[in-house]
Amino acid sequence: MSDNQEPAWRKSSASGAEHNCVEVADLANGTVAIRDSKATEREPLRFSVTEWAAFRQGLITGDI
Repeated sequence: MSDNQEPAWRKSSASGAEHNCVEVADLANGTVAIRDSKATEREPLRFSVTEWAAFRQGLITGDI
């Protein structure tokens, strides 16, 4: 991450016992980052406020 402060990562409430976890962190200006909990060294995906809202809506409606 480019910020000086380490994000506060949290696991998705939908994470299963198989350890196929997605972690989410709130960043500055409403930006959201997501990463694979088994590959934390990889660069996380980042979403703007609008992109995150569209992504979540797609998951909720089953479009994704």
